[in-house]
Amino acid sequence: MADVVSGARVFLGVSGGIAAYKAAALTSTLVQRGASVDVVMTAEAERFIAPLTFASLSARPVYTSLWDFPERIPHIRLVREADVALVVPATANLIAKLAAGIADDLLTAALLAARIPRVLAPAMNGAMYEDPATQANLATLRERGYEFVDPERGFLAERETGIGRLAAEDRILEGLERALARRRSLEGKRVAITGGPTREPFDPVRFLSNASTGATAIALAREASLRGARVTLLLGPTLLEPPAGIEVVRVTTAQQLYAAALEHAVGADLIVATAAVADWRPALESDSKLHKSGEGMTVELSPNPDVLATLGERKGSSFLVGFAAETQAHETNARAKLRRKHLDAIAVNDVRGERGFGTGENSLVLLWGEDGRRDLGRAAKSALAARLLDAVEELMRIGSRCS
Repeated sequence: MADVVSGARVFLGVSGGIAAYKAAALTSTLVQRGASVDVVMTAEAERFIAPLTFASLSARPVYTSLWDFPERIPHIRLVREADVALVVPATANLIAKLAAGIADDLLTAALLAARIPRVLAPAMNGAMYEDPATQANLATLRERGYEFVDPERGFLAERETGIGRLAAEDRILEGLERALARRRSLEGKRVAITGGPTREPFDPVRFLSNASTGATAIALAREASLRGARVTLLLGPTLLEPPAGIEVVRVTTAQQLYAAALEHAVGADLIVATAAVADWRPALESDSKLHKSGEGMTVELSPNPDVLATLGERKGSSFLVGFAAETQAHETNARAKLRRKHLDAIAVNDVRGERGFGTGENSLVLLWGEDGRRDLGRAAKSALAARLLDAVEELMRIGSRCS
């Protein structure tokens, strides 16, 4: 199997802890394995180790300020050019700033702008690590999709023994390898994703719809693209911008989505159907705006085509994942939908009070087979997209499909 580190572009952040010197040895190891390493140091890190050390080991410039090469806009360019961001060591101060969204130096600004896997290796005194504030900050970052190589228990700089010692280099490399492997895991695959609401008009200005924004589909499309897939996003009406570099097919009605799915989704290696499709449409659509008359109005509804069921019937070798937005008996209803529509897996969430629509966070449970189940937890939709694709790729590898 090819070394995933070889040829990788690694953004290596070094913050101000005594373990900063270990990042130099890590840089040497990465270079020996064929990686290109761009090192960004905080001002506090420079008190422990000189930038010249990293420049010599990486044979590349070392960045220490937002004003280094400002014409290159380094806090954006560095993470756009990198495959993965790794911080060794990640101090309590850095973790707190990231959790609060503070971007007051090059390292925090770059990490805030990063749309690549971000792996942190914390190192600090045990009391600091175990403090509730630090633990809350770690939990916040995990929910936002940061990955961690947890510290070890051992001898600390304060001549104490406890939790907080930087993880061994081999463990840090394992974390980096996992992130890099996932980034390339869908290379050569075609992925089709449906998302957003549909709108079913009964006159030129009024329609039946729902509160979906397409945020989950957009997060999945971005994550699949980062993993190397060729992505087609079939997207209903939304104010959100889809990620650059993917094919976007805009649709409005369920019938348009149905036609687009038959054209663009059938035959894909992976189909993820997140769209909140209207089950009914007005039987008659007025060509002109209907004006109120002071009297009630009855609108007759006709059923829309079942996009997901049709994909289930025609999926062939595609791996098909559906979504179930439920308000009660969530998993029972979702399993029935899984069987009825011939899905390979289904992600279910609770949308009582529209809690899954239009929000930055969601919670998902993935179901498959007779009793397969994985709770993906509650997190930002970007983090859930990564967790969902991790689980789906695992199912695809082991050949878990419906009959």
